[in-house]
Amino acid sequence: MRWTSHAGLVTSLLIAAAVSLPGTIRAQDAAAARPLRLGTITFENSGAPEAQPAFDRGMLLMHSFEYGSAATAFREAQEADPDFAMAYWGEAMTYNHPVWMEQDRDAALEALRRFAPTPAERAERAGPAGGGTAREAVYMRAVDMLYGSGSESPTDKQARDDAYAEAMGDLHATYPDDEDAAAFHALALLGTAHEGRDFATYMKAAAILEEVVDANPDHPGIVHYLIHSYDDPIHAPLGLRAARAYSTIAPDAGHAQHMTSHIFVALGMWDDVVAANENAMRVVDAGRAKRGMGPGACGHYNYWLEYGYLQQGRPDDARRLVRECYDRVLESAGGDTPDPDNSPVGSFAQMLSRYVVDTGGAPTPALEWPIDLSAAPYAGITAAFARGFAAARAGDATALTAARAQLADARAALAAQSSSEAGDEAVEESSWAKRSRILGLELEALQLSLLGEDDAAIDIARRAAEMEEAMPFEFGPPFIDAPTHELLGHLLLAAGRADEAGEAYAKAVARTPNRVQAVRGLEAAGAETTAAGD
Repeated sequence: MRWTSHAGLVTSLLIAAAVSLPGTIRAQDAAAARPLRLGTITFENSGAPEAQPAFDRGMLLMHSFEYGSAATAFREAQEADPDFAMAYWGEAMTYNHPVWMEQDRDAALEALRRFAPTPAERAERAGPAGGGTAREAVYMRAVDMLYGSGSESPTDKQARDDAYAEAMGDLHATYPDDEDAAAFHALALLGTAHEGRDFATYMKAAAILEEVVDANPDHPGIVHYLIHSYDDPIHAPLGLRAARAYSTIAPDAGHAQHMTSHIFVALGMWDDVVAANENAMRVVDAGRAKRGMGPGACGHYNYWLEYGYLQQGRPDDARRLVRECYDRVLESAGGDTPDPDNSPVGSFAQMLSRYVVDTGGAPTPALEWPIDLSAAPYAGITAAFARGFAAARAGDATALTAARAQLADARAALAAQSSSEAGDEAVEESSWAKRSRILGLELEALQLSLLGEDDAAIDIARRAAEMEEAMPFEFGPPFIDAPTHELLGHLLLAAGRADEAGEAYAKAVARTPNRVQAVRGLEAAGAETTAAGD
């Protein structure tokens, strides 16, 4: 029998609630008993009716990148209907994170093999011969392309991502009324941008999504992927409608609350950035409380919230978040990854650096809090830069020299660690390696400035700015902790070259709209230029 998953407010997905009398829910549990609000999809499938609630939930959570919870839901659907092809497909899909360029191939293949051992058998069992449909067989073949599970499939991730995007394009063309086919096709295209944001690719994804968004404006994946397509300063105005909608479409998904701030940061809408991430943390902390856990302290949402507080001129609130994250580091086992959001120690280092840079190097005891970074070179680079930037602002040449040495040591440790994993060339070309080189140049420029060598400092800062300009746009708070054009403007202004400083600040404002430090610098450069002309 063919079923249509039509999940509105996910009305069949009640969270288990304690009951005091038969048929009576205690008042304090009413909120826990209400349906999860995750959006609306219509996804025709051949699963059994008892598997539909969990499958619906998995689809909606996956579209909001709540991958862990989505995988759990798809496994529930498998238990309800062991022959439900799309439940295994869905679990496998949760192990691929296209926008983040992450993939757990082994976990995905394990899920697929539980359904059937080979790609050919999976496609046959998912199709009419196995009680499914031709469309479901196409979905199954596409996911096997994504993970390269066939004997002749490419093993290189980029080649697999390209093949999967092509397969999803064919699926979308074959089933043009399938909203999820359109959404997954667009997301697959975003996942082919291995070198960073590629405007042409991102606009192709946006065009696909814009064609279908009005057919189901409450589809969480469509609006979510539109935001990803537009979350840079050039295209962000096009994503404002989706950003305003997404938080109301999926109010029970923490990522949906946060995701709206991708557009708000790109437009410099600081009040909205703060509100979005405060909402995200409320959702996250409510979920943690249900699992007997304390509030979240580090990670993606709190980092963006800290950035919003700093841009609002609320350093005390930002400092509180830095302290809470540090306390979490002391409780954790550490760990270090390229993305600081996946490591408490990396998250703390990033939040500390953000605080130091965006308060103009204001003295903070957080710089002296003891922390072991010996096994965390990514965090070590960031923390060393924060110390160096603060030392430069304080005029402490000795501390700045020490910070530069710490950053060099951390870069060497990172190069040694990463080269063994990916090879020297891959390491040198990674965005994180380029970031570390730029941060090193910025500290060198600051030290030359302290020594009174203004021209040399400005030349080094220009080199750093050229390197950043050559990199793809990164979404969110500045990827380079002290944006290079902004730092160049500071150095030019200090050297009495106000006209050039104004040009540098104007470029900084274009890259980070409404960023307070860049706007103030532009105003100061304009004031000095005007005064010099009087």
